[in-house]
Amino acid sequence: MAAVAQCVRGALRPRLPLLSVALRTSPRLLCAATQQKNTGQNLEEDQSQSQSEQKVEPSSAEKLLAEEKAKLEEQLKEVTDKYKRALADAENVRQRSQKLVEEAKLYGIQSFCKDLLEVADILEKATESVPKEEIKDENPHLKSLYEGLVMTEVQIQKVFKKHGLLRLNPVGAKFDPYEHEALFHAPVEGQEPGTIALVSKIGYKLHGRTLRPALVGVVKEA
Repeated sequence: MAAVAQCVRGALRPRLPLLSVALRTSPRLLCAATQQKNTGQNLEEDQSQSQSEQKVEPSSAEKLLAEEKAKLEEQLKEVTDKYKRALADAENVRQRSQKLVEEAKLYGIQSFCKDLLEVADILEKATESVPKEEIKDENPHLKSLYEGLVMTEVQIQKVFKKHGLLRLNPVGAKFDPYEHEALFHAPVEGQEPGTIALVSKIGYKLHGRTLRPALVGVVKEA
């Protein structure tokens, strides 16, 4: 047993310097490991911080994009409203222009018709002035003249009607200030007040619009 213990001590004696060296160098190794650990932690913290910053930065960018989108949508809405208003105004102008053109076509002959009405009045007075008892075969010239005047009057009324010009002979009708012009008011027995008893001058309407009011006498209460 003593021999065995001596052999063990002899085997361990050469290794003692190596253990001491290892013990002397172990603090340095521990510091290096600690530094590496700290460095790793710092790297992880930097990475986590950069990731958080990256997370914050996109949120700010998204906010800016959202604000810009809202502005653009508002501008688009304004432009669309202006465009619709412009279209509506253009359509109104087109309709008014079309209406004016149509009215010009209908009533462009208004002044010409007024001049022709004077001719129609003269023809009417001429036929009314011929005594009916004188229109006989014994007076062929007067008869032919009268018949010619009547035919001319009938033809001119046909032309008037073709172009929308109609007579207003409102005997017995209610007085209408838009179509009639009262020359006098007088009580007339057997007729309702407010009706027309006498037409002094025939009136005319052009396409439903009064061109010349009829000159009339209106019945009033006694």
